[in-house]
Amino acid sequence: MNRTDSPPTVPTAGPPGTEPAPAPVPEETRTGRDPRWARPALAGLLVATALLYLWGLGASGWANAFYSAAVQAGSQSWTAFFYGSSDAANSITVDKTPASLWLMALSVRIFGLSGWSILVPQALLGVASVGVLYATVRRWYGPAAGLLAGAVLALTPVAALMFRFNNPDALLVFLLVAAAYATVRAVETASTRWIVLTGVLVGFGFLTKMLQAFLVIPVFAGVYLLAAPTGLGRRIRQLLLAGLAVVVSAGWWVAIVELAPASARPYIGGSQNNSILELTLGYNGLGRITGDEVGSVGGGGRPGGGGGGPFSGQTGLLRMFDTEVGGQISWLLPAALILLVAGLWLAGRAPRTDRTRAGLLLWGGWLVVTGLIFSFMSGIFHAYYTVALAPAVGALAGIGVTLLRRARSAPVEAVAAAPVPAVADAPVVAGASVVAAPGRRRALVATLVLAGTLAVTAWWSWHLLGRTADWHPWLRSTILAVGLTTAALLATSAVIKEFASGNGVQSDANSLVNSETGVAAGPGAGFAGRVVRWVVPVVSVAGIAVALAGPAAYAMQTAATPHSGSIPSAGPAGAGGFGGPGGPGGRMPGGGNGQFPGFPGGPNGTGSDGTGSDGSGPGGTGQDGGANAGGFPGFPGGGSAPGAPGGTGQDGGTAPGGFPGQDGGTGQEGRGQRGGGMGGLLDAREPSAEMTALLTADADDYTWVAATIGSNNASGYQLATGRPVMPIGGFNGSDPSPTLAQFQRYVADGRIHYFLGGGGFRADGGSNASAEIAAWVTETFTATTVDGVTVYDLSSGKQG
Repeated sequence: MNRTDSPPTVPTAGPPGTEPAPAPVPEETRTGRDPRWARPALAGLLVATALLYLWGLGASGWANAFYSAAVQAGSQSWTAFFYGSSDAANSITVDKTPASLWLMALSVRIFGLSGWSILVPQALLGVASVGVLYATVRRWYGPAAGLLAGAVLALTPVAALMFRFNNPDALLVFLLVAAAYATVRAVETASTRWIVLTGVLVGFGFLTKMLQAFLVIPVFAGVYLLAAPTGLGRRIRQLLLAGLAVVVSAGWWVAIVELAPASARPYIGGSQNNSILELTLGYNGLGRITGDEVGSVGGGGRPGGGGGGPFSGQTGLLRMFDTEVGGQISWLLPAALILLVAGLWLAGRAPRTDRTRAGLLLWGGWLVVTGLIFSFMSGIFHAYYTVALAPAVGALAGIGVTLLRRARSAPVEAVAAAPVPAVADAPVVAGASVVAAPGRRRALVATLVLAGTLAVTAWWSWHLLGRTADWHPWLRSTILAVGLTTAALLATSAVIKEFASGNGVQSDANSLVNSETGVAAGPGAGFAGRVVRWVVPVVSVAGIAVALAGPAAYAMQTAATPHSGSIPSAGPAGAGGFGGPGGPGGRMPGGGNGQFPGFPGGPNGTGSDGTGSDGSGPGGTGQDGGANAGGFPGFPGGGSAPGAPGGTGQDGGTAPGGFPGQDGGTGQEGRGQRGGGMGGLLDAREPSAEMTALLTADADDYTWVAATIGSNNASGYQLATGRPVMPIGGFNGSDPSPTLAQFQRYVADGRIHYFLGGGGFRADGGSNASAEIAAWVTETFTATTVDGVTVYDLSSGKQG
């Protein structure tokens, strides 16, 4: 038996009534004891991952301009860096904690502002995540398991997307994988230092993406409480210390923000009361679970089609497999669940500190807990969130395949351990067949489970590829044919081996040993052994290739395609998700081009007062500049709804309240500059050279060269000019930042030069401040049009 095939070492039993001694690290997983191929294979995996994530990285430009603008601001102002402000003048923060922005802003400070310098830290985090996952799985299961786990993570389509994008998820995944590694190290020796490090890493995960990082806490704590080789009281005390580490590592930044006077810091984006605690527990916290998110733009759908909004798909047990999400993460999800159950069956009634079971519970708990919460959360959910499941899927694939492969060879080990007579007709050692027979059945079941898992994976890949049937159709049929054939060969080899081994053990223990090695030791046993010896390795390699072919193809397509906007998705068009590759808006559910079905201005969208058609129909009446009944709120230029009181503009929307929209604009014969769908909510504008020149003229005389509704609308102008642009109302245009009185004071003080039309809408409550500001501007200042965008020069409002 190869030393990499040896099972994890079991803890040594102590005297009755005492805890078992710490389980030593298996010999084959210690540094320097790996087989010769392990390190070159790891290097190859990391190099291939780096190529996949770094090649052509700058093609996505600003990617998510919302975060790129905040990175730009952080590279210009240390205050903006600390708080995660959207603009260097610190009017408002992004609607997340800022840790992921810190890394990108430091990169920009070193290399200068570009799409490449923003995205390079994300790609490197992806490579590091693969390496740490390998190290974590390898410690208990050997290098082969670690390599397979790392390959699965690297080739998961949503991982290839998010490690080439500038959303916070890349850093979150790295921190959680590192926390899992620290947990594994802690469990080995009941180490206080390592379990406290787990808490620190999870705490910084909170500073990356808030409460999503905490989803793994019950799993990590439960595994340590179960499996650490020390007394219960000490385990509990250690976990309390780890909990304190979470609070300190996450809470120091929260405490500073909460204690700082509101006048000395930017407004907390995404909150209605300028509070990071409100953001944590509301819009970005429990509101994501319950759907009660004040100021949000739509939550999850309910089973049966009721409720919810356009972003999230339908809630339910099969959400991870549906058309929105399936192509992003679910390629090996059925296999991971099957292998989890099989691995726990193999672990059986092992000692409390058994590492095989502990590792399965750690990764299985991560997958099940996070997956179920994603499946049933009623608030905003995006398909790319599922990148948080990819490390667990990869780990369970690597661990499960390794454990089943070991179980397949267990009968040989059992018999080989007994003395075998040198003479062929000597008596069989007593007990050899008794030991081997149950092991043979276990080996047969393990091989059949492997074969069945492969068949299910091939079928599911065939099904997922059917959602993009016109994209390389040969791949779909090839995966199914080769996968089912390989599974059948694997199952057949197990049956042949069982038949030959059964005959051999009952007549001669030598036959079983030799049937595995391929040495002719009896009629049929030697032939069967040779078949097993030559067929099984080839079949195993083919099986792994087939299982990874589908996600690898999607991952490479994802890496080769530029992505932009707030809601990206992996894979070719039609693979699910939305936001998609390419230009602003991307693809939307139902096949819309940058608009939402069922919304005014979307394909066949229905408003309360009529039916939209090709972006021209009404969607309700703006009330006091606020929300429409059944449609978009009446922000000037926001979508297809009428603007604030004063009517709908014509010929560019220059009448009061009638700013031009984007992608066709609002009003009759409105002309909009190219921008994101939904009035600039999902992507940034790309201002023309004429507009950029206008904004940068006399820019040093103003704190903000312009103000506009919504962070994405502002980010395009800010990135083009390099100057702060005020995003009124934050991401959704629904935050009370600034209020009308504050905005009027800024104008009177001569701090804002222009007000730009377009952008933003609000839903599910929130502040009316942005609509009130827009209405005041249209009533007070004269509009001009620059390259299809309505511009108000606010300098005439300066007093003194």
